[in-house]
Amino acid sequence: MNVSYVVHISGKVQGVYFRVSSQQKAIDYGLSGYAKNLENGDVEVFLSGEQKNVDKMLAWLKHGPEQAQVTKIQPKKMAWQEHSFFSIN
Repeated sequence: MNVSYVVHISGKVQGVYFRVSSQQKAIDYGLSGYAKNLENGDVEVFLSGEQKNVDKMLAWLKHGPEQAQVTKIQPKKMAWQEHSFFSIN
């Protein structure tokens, strides 16, 4: 089943290759969407794909890349949106 989520990630998540690492993981899991920095220092990730692969990505986002220090993630299920690739904004 295909699903879409928007995920708000807080902590030390900017300047630590979080978006690029998210893109690489999303591609590995066959997901589309985007990752973007927010003005408050957090990161927003949008994911679209099969539920099982989105679940894997959500688990990875709880810690992110090695340099990151994730303190909180807030996933929210959204209406299905298909993206043709995973972009960094």
